[in-house]
Amino acid sequence: MSRIVALICSIALIIACNEKKSENKVAIAKIEPDDNSWVYLFDGSSLNGWRGYNSDRLPPGWIIKDSTLTFDTKLGLEQDYTGGEDIIFGAKKFDNFELYLEWKLPKGGNSGIFYHVEEGYEGPPVVSPEYQLIDDENYAQIHDLTAYNTSLGYDQKPHELKPLQRTASDYAMHPADSTKKVLNPVGEWNSSKIIFTPEKVEHWLNGKQILSFVPWSDDWYEKKNSDKWKNSPDYGKFKTGYIGLQDHSSPIWFRNIKIKEL
Repeated sequence: MSRIVALICSIALIIACNEKKSENKVAIAKIEPDDNSWVYLFDGSSLNGWRGYNSDRLPPGWIIKDSTLTFDTKLGLEQDYTGGEDIIFGAKKFDNFELYLEWKLPKGGNSGIFYHVEEGYEGPPVVSPEYQLIDDENYAQIHDLTAYNTSLGYDQKPHELKPLQRTASDYAMHPADSTKKVLNPVGEWNSSKIIFTPEKVEHWLNGKQILSFVPWSDDWYEKKNSDKWKNSPDYGKFKTGYIGLQDHSSPIWFRNIKIKEL
């Protein structure tokens, strides 16, 4: 009888594990620090090293909640957005690196990952490249993008979210490959990875590489000088800087933020 009970328990455990796996429509690619080269910027227990951009403190709303770096706020509308108090890991600057983190957004949410951030400007976007994080599916249905996109010269369907504005794109510079993109629904965790070297930059989403480009190439400068950053002379010029996270008037959750210097 004890053998039958043990067998039944084993079968039940296997079924439960399979059901748990099926909850995640897309598996989050884990990067385990298998040597001493990985450094946690946020491990779920401490905000040491983190502060506001151009500040010596964390802005209100950025807290640890359930072991997660959280921007605890209400969702604001794009048409009312005037800028936020973005945060940086201010303990060290990085040049060439591999950065990994996990994140999730609410419906209509918007954020981003900055690198090579230099302080002294009005905000990271005018100086730092950004790995875009946004609710691709619902953002344009909730927020009015018409005025913003029209100001950038998007005369065709300015109410729509453009490829350069979608998740995992190099914001306003290089679009992510939509044919390779697998993005978990809002409220579920996604993983992102940025690999930066002077020879190539890679953007990864949920274990798949969906963008690569060469920084400071002729093509890079052509894109920089023809669109949103043409009046931002210092955009992307720094070869070292801080890692940053964007406050775009939206709740946001981050965990397992780690970096490896290359």
